[in-house]
Amino acid sequence: MADHTTHFSRRNLLFAGGAVAAGLTAGGLSWALHTGTDEQDDEGPVDPSPTAGVFDMRTGAQLLPQSPLFNTTGPQSFAFDDTNGQVYVLQTVEAGIRLGDEEEPVGSGDRKTAGDMCLTRLSSSGKTLGYMYLRGFGHGISCGVEPTGQRTYIWVEGRADTATGYGRTVVRVPFKDGSVLDSSDASVRHFDPVPGSTEVSPALDLPGGRVLVSHEQEGVHRFSVYGMADFLAGRFDAAQVLKARVQVKQEEWFQGCALYGDHVYVLTGGPYTDKNGDNPRKSGGNTYVSAIDVRTGKAQGRHHVTVAPDLVYREPEGIAVAMAGGRPALCVGFSVKTQDRRELALYRYTA
Repeated sequence: MADHTTHFSRRNLLFAGGAVAAGLTAGGLSWALHTGTDEQDDEGPVDPSPTAGVFDMRTGAQLLPQSPLFNTTGPQSFAFDDTNGQVYVLQTVEAGIRLGDEEEPVGSGDRKTAGDMCLTRLSSSGKTLGYMYLRGFGHGISCGVEPTGQRTYIWVEGRADTATGYGRTVVRVPFKDGSVLDSSDASVRHFDPVPGSTEVSPALDLPGGRVLVSHEQEGVHRFSVYGMADFLAGRFDAAQVLKARVQVKQEEWFQGCALYGDHVYVLTGGPYTDKNGDNPRKSGGNTYVSAIDVRTGKAQGRHHVTVAPDLVYREPEGIAVAMAGGRPALCVGFSVKTQDRRELALYRYTA
């Protein structure tokens, strides 16, 4: 979201360069998506091919119309429960709410730095079906949903750094409608795959049985891929590690990541500005999807997302893969302004 106080390399990020996979050295490969230097304000070339990874970027279509969430704040990320036809959406807690044992309402700034989030469960048509509050977990840059029998587990960051509001671990917690859960609660199990890393956030590839962890380590943004069974057992030998090295434009922010098949998909961009700003509506927006091959670490395109140019505000917020009728779709979320709140709109690209 448009948060000028965040510390998550959102203004000077990425993409890709170097992979550490089975059999590769820790130094990895080194390459770039553009021909300029890192100091240049260079967005990198947009791939002329129609695909990002396996998805056709010409097929953009609405998946979910503008839909309100349980809180009035904007969405941060989303993930799909394909088994039950539902969408789970994370957002920071709105100002002025008093939760559980809190003595008084808390302001929005304090909520952000504390890592307090609201999780909304939506139907496939955008109807609110439930919610829960996650206190002290993080900012919600990406997340995962794992339906298991009668329970649905949410994968999200945990143990928020109170200096930044971003998570430092990965957690897997059951969704419980109407509840308030603290990251410090004894029932919450924290996974720490890369000790000492910051700005941690997970995503899931359920068809492939894998976990993607976005994190920053020693000043470098990385994406690590793990087998889910190994991850849950506490075995954190990553199958692949992709190191992000290349800058994008100053006004673009990292807005989430997803894993499907042989590719990591990364979303960047910012909200529309006024006509004199860096991202006016007439520009078509600065939302981009980049694909990285997890086998080689090589870029597989950076594509300008031009769908729904007339949305009000139109800030990219979250990227995930849905399996509709067994066919995958890469989905991009936008935060949209209304008179008194932000809403979520989703658009999909098919393979």
